[in-house]
This record gives sequence, structure tokens and C-alpha cells, in this order.
Amino acid sequence: MWLSATRGRVVAFAAMALFVGSSLPAQSQTLEQALVAAYKNNPTLNSQRAATRATDEYVPIALSGYRPQIFGTGYVGAQWSETRLDSGYALQQGTGTTSNTRTTPSGVGVTISQTIYNGLSTANSVRGAESQVRGQRELLRNTEQLVLLDAATAYMNVLQNTALLELQKQNLEALREELRAARDRFSVGEITRTDVAQAEASVANAQSELALAQSNLNTANAVFFQVIGLKPTKLSPGRPIDGLLPKSLQGAVEAGLGQHPAIKSAQFSVDAALSNVKVAEAVLSPTLTLNGQASSDYNSTQNVERQTTASATLNLTVPIYQGGAEFATIRQNKELLSQSRIEVDVNREQVRANVVQYWGALVAAKAAIESAQASVAANEIALRGVREEWRVGQRTTLDVLNAQTALFDARASLVIAQRDRVVASYAVLSASGALNAGKLGLKVATYNPKVHYDQVRDAWFGVRTPGGE
Repeated sequence: MWLSATRGRVVAFAAMALFVGSSLPAQSQTLEQALVAAYKNNPTLNSQRAATRATDEYVPIALSGYRPQIFGTGYVGAQWSETRLDSGYALQQGTGTTSNTRTTPSGVGVTISQTIYNGLSTANSVRGAESQVRGQRELLRNTEQLVLLDAATAYMNVLQNTALLELQKQNLEALREELRAARDRFSVGEITRTDVAQAEASVANAQSELALAQSNLNTANAVFFQVIGLKPTKLSPGRPIDGLLPKSLQGAVEAGLGQHPAIKSAQFSVDAALSNVKVAEAVLSPTLTLNGQASSDYNSTQNVERQTTASATLNLTVPIYQGGAEFATIRQNKELLSQSRIEVDVNREQVRANVVQYWGALVAAKAAIESAQASVAANEIALRGVREEWRVGQRTTLDVLNAQTALFDARASLVIAQRDRVVASYAVLSASGALNAGKLGLKVATYNPKVHYDQVRDAWFGVRTPGGE
């Protein structure tokens, strides 16, 4: 951040780069280091990476429709039966009237089912899953943009609030000096009690503003740790990234409409929704499956030691009417397809609006810096003049206090404008869809979602993730 030095009783704006505290290490942090830490540590970004890996699994789930399903079965048990014969028949046959049988039947079997045709439901499910994966990658890219923008904003907020706190301390000290001078002049009868009261009121107000500035800095430090995962320690100045931005507003708009991940994610959602319609329609199509079964049964009856059977069948199922739910599902998915197409237009207009908004904020911040710099220079001259006139009785104490406040306000405005200048440059790059670790040239190993996808896409077996879980 361009915190240029100013002359006078307020020390240089280099205080912006300080984090107040006696136990802080001498090594300072840079904005690039903060962005690298956020890229590696931010929980929101890491959560989205995990969601992307989970979405990858939709593809092998859909591909399972091409593969056979195999089930093994087995049973073992005990069976007892009692048979009671008619006494006359038993006498005639020369047997007893009651007979008992006990068997221990058992068996094993295997069943195989292979879908041959299902209305292209599997093919469309795979296409839909692949669209989901690509859409999720764009969501991940968008999350990366937001996290990096949040990190840059948090960094600059700490710098800004550190500088404003330092300015408040120096302003309070300057007002206290004015109060001491007012009391000295009151004691010799040069000014009235009203002048002293005005100085006392200004000091009291400055003390309140100092407490608020300290609270704002504490909040900024907490957000810094939340987003970046580190405690701010003696931050170095941050700089805008104008060299990475499009050359014009129109170029920024075109870049955003052409590459912003929110738009691309919405477009992949349309592809996924179209595949879902085709999957729903496949329920109305015949299903052809090849089924095979083999089994061996032991001791199923008292006189049978083993019985082995095997069969292979080609089954055709033609849906006629299934209660109407299938038709409702098709209509529902068509409406969802229409919604996803509308969402593409919604995201386009949102991106366009964001680019225009942040480009305007960038232009305004540049103008605000020039205005604030001129205001600071003019107010420094004015304060010196008012003080000299006050000493010879041509100005009141209130005039001096007002001049001191005006100078403080000008310097605070300059600090805020310089912070806005840096943040706006990052916001423009984010709105145009190009804020990422590669574009910024961050020295960090970039996360490649395709690596995990390639590891799991054609996996037939295994419950452990590529990460070892």
C-alpha cells in the first residue's frame, strides 16, 4: 500500500506497516506470503477441494452401470419332519405308523447380472456426472478467487487499521498539547474558560475515537487469522496489481463474461440438467439384461446328497404404466433444465455488474488518493498558519482544534483511499475471473483437481481414498 510520508507532527505513514506489540518478531510479513498462506490453509478453500474430490466419485458411480453385478449366496440349517401314517396302511406295508427325518441342508450359489440396454440411461448418467465434475471445478476456482480476495482485503484492513490507530494516538497527543497550551494561556488571562473547555472536549472525543480504532484493529486481526491462518506480524506495505488488469472497462467486462468460473459452472449445470432429463426419459424404455445363476445344494432331502443347477436367461422388461411418477419426474427435470439455463443469464449479468462496480471503485480510489494528498498538504499549511495566528491572538482555540481535526481527517482519508486502491485492483481481477495463484505468480504448489479425478475414474475396487483415508 502506498502509504507515503507526510511532514509535521504526525510521523510518517510507514506506521501503516506496523503491528503494535513489543513481543512481535522482527521478520515482517508480505502480502504475497499472506496469499500463499491463505491458498494453503484457508478452511473454506480446503472444504471446497474436498467437495470437488467427492464430486469426482459421481463418474465411477455412473460407470458402474456398464459393469456386471455379482452376488454370492450361501445357507446352512437343520430340518426335521415327522410323518404319521394311517394304521391300516402301515400294517399293510409292514411299517410303523410314525417316521421322523432329520437333515442338515446347505448350499452355495452365485448370481451374475449384466445390463445390455436400458434406454441409454447409463451413458447419459456418465455424461451428467462428468458435467458435474467440470462444474464443481469451476466452483472451486471461484472459491479460490473469493478466498484470495478476502485474504488481500484482510491484509489491507490490518494495515489500514494499524495506521489509523497510530494516527489516532498522534492526534490525541497533539490535542493534549493544545489543551496544555490553552490552560497555560488561561492561567495568564489570555483566553477564556470556554477555550479550555473546547480543548478538553476535543481530547475526550479523541480518546473515544482511539478506543474505537483499537477495537477495529482487533477485529481486523481476528479476520486476518480466520482467512489467512496466521497472526499478522509487522506487515509490509501492499501494492496494487494494475499490471495484471485488463486495459479498459470493456476489456474487463469481456474477460469476465468469457472466463468467469461462476458463468462456466452454470453452463456445466445446464449440461448436467440436460443429461438428467434423458436419464428420466430412459425409465420409459425397455430394459434388456443377461442373468446367470449357478448353485449347489447339499442334503436338501434325506435321499439327496448334492444337487447342482445352472441357468442363463435373457430378460426383457417393457414398462407399461408405473403409477405416473415417471412422467412427473421427466416434467420436473425439464423445469430444472429451464432453471439452469436462466441461471447462466443471471450469472452473466451479475459478473457484468461486478466488473462495472469494482472498476468504478478502482477509478474512484485513484481520484480519492490525489484529492487526499492535496488535502493533507493544504491542511498542514493551514494548521501551521492558524497556530501562528493563535499565538498572536488572531485566532481562537476552536480554530486551532478545527484545523487539527481537519488535518487528521485528511490523513485518515488518504490512508483509507490507499487501502481501497489496492483492494479494488484485486476485486477487478476477481470480477474478471482471473484472480488465482497462477495469475498472481504465487510461489506455491497449485492444487490440480484432475489428479484425483484420474485416480478414481476407472477404479473398480477399493474403499481407501487416494489420500489414504
